Amino acid sequence: MLTSFDESQARTALELAREALDIEGEAIRKLSARLGADDSVPRAIALMLACQGRVVVSGIGKSGHIGRKIAATLASTGTPALFLHPAEAAHGDLGMVTPQDVMIAISYSGESSELAVVIPAVKRMGVPVIAMTGKPESRLAQAADVHLDVAVDKEACPLNLAPTASTTVTLALGDALAVALLELRGFKSEDFALSHPGGALGRRLLTRVRDVMRSGDAVPAVAPDTLLIDALLEISQKGMGMTAVVDADGRPVGVFTDGDLRRLIAKAQDFSAVVIRDVMHANPRRIQPDQLAVDAVAVMEEFRINQMLVTDADDRLVGALHIHDLTRAKVI
Repeated sequence: MLTSFDESQARTALELAREALDIEGEAIRKLSARLGADDSVPRAIALMLACQGRVVVSGIGKSGHIGRKIAATLASTGTPALFLHPAEAAHGDLGMVTPQDVMIAISYSGESSELAVVIPAVKRMGVPVIAMTGKPESRLAQAADVHLDVAVDKEACPLNLAPTASTTVTLALGDALAVALLELRGFKSEDFALSHPGGALGRRLLTRVRDVMRSGDAVPAVAPDTLLIDALLEISQKGMGMTAVVDADGRPVGVFTDGDLRRLIAKAQDFSAVVIRDVMHANPRRIQPDQLAVDAVAVMEEFRINQMLVTDADDRLVGALHIHDLTRAKVI
């Protein structure tokens, strides 16, 4: 077994890898150039855009792997889709397909025996079929309502046997269809987040202030006439490095932080008679609970603060946020 390359072998390996990429890149460029040769792509997109059910993608072997990716991309970009294994479809899974669906059938040869069994049954349901093949004269291409030509001059495989350039072209065309549908549907980043709630984008676009804020007794708050010594006790007990200062109606009039305390220590020694209203910051930054948590992050970064008060529509204190709360929620 070869475990290391000499310089000559390394150059050869690099050349082979680059040649494969060049072949696949050229295949995609030729696909792009011929898209306008007929109306097949617009017709396929129109069928999927009008679909009241799901786009059912099917293929076997390497085409099946590509089909799974196309179905996943469609589903995550606003077009409901699923992958149907053609062999399983012939043994009961065809029940997943409804007359409201559209099928994308993938076979480079267009002669897949598994799809040949499935397509007539799907057609009897009235389901439109979009075929992706490299052979316009094939049985699958001829049976389809729309044929998308994914033919390539040659595979990147030196033997011209392993599906390489052809699968790349098919995948790229699937991505192109998904992107076109995304734009035509008016699909937004917020919609993308709804289908990716576990991802970073989902957390940033779906997490509201109320989801991460501290509330109730966890929120440090004192009245304006509270002695500084007692306010410090509130800060220590609640562990937020600050306390809100609220009036009799529960509306914030100020805030006092650990940073304020450090600056005060540098100027004075006797705090026994200091009242919090005399040393607080008036008109503190606040945010409402239904705002996005990323909005709170933006304010904190702009004003270089680590805490924020949360107030309702009547400006009454309902919660508080620390930068660590946002970090734990992975909003930052």
